[in-house]
Amino acid sequence: MLLSGGLDSATVLAIARSQGYECYCLSLDYHQRHVAELKAAARVAQSLGAKAHRTAQLDLSMFGGSALTDSHIDVPESPTQGIPVTYVPARNTIMLSLALAWAEVLESQDIFIGVNALDYSGYPDCRGEYVKAFQAMANLATKSAVEGKTITVHAPLIDMTKAEIIQQGVKLGLDYGLTVSCYQADEAGHACGLCDSCRFRREGFAKAGVADPTIYQAKD
Repeated sequence: MLLSGGLDSATVLAIARSQGYECYCLSLDYHQRHVAELKAAARVAQSLGAKAHRTAQLDLSMFGGSALTDSHIDVPESPTQGIPVTYVPARNTIMLSLALAWAEVLESQDIFIGVNALDYSGYPDCRGEYVKAFQAMANLATKSAVEGKTITVHAPLIDMTKAEIIQQGVKLGLDYGLTVSCYQADEAGHACGLCDSCRFRREGFAKAGVADPTIYQAKD
């Protein structure tokens, strides 16, 4: 289970737990700007009864190329066209590969990821065809699959709107106040209210008819 600490991955963990899966959660400290999400991931994993939670260390800031890993690139605070600068090159591929490695060790045949193709920011690695392609690769590249234990990559949110995701989480008793979605949250996890992720989150709660528990940073 890939667990970022954000709204989507927390919902996927709640879904997997409701389906009876024993969940081993993996987060990635890639020197992201919004490091507060890692604390949120730990809170969510504990709250939802994960069997284990580990945080892998991989410094993607050595490459940069994203507003989330390069302090010289500003996080956009208004809508942009095309793939935004908050896209982190190969991030989902890297995280899924790490999850795949741990899954083999655990002798697990199921990997869960919280990607979404409807309310996403234009990221190419959040599409259904990408998930299918990674699953196909996993079943070619692993000892377990060659020996007959094939891997399934689950993306239960792939065709859901943000509002539908939130409504599903609420039905499962998920406390969204534990999560952090903001791309530039402060150390306390307070959100900026301006970035793409904040806008999608705020609009999702409004459309779902659910009170938004997000704490926003005080503005001068």
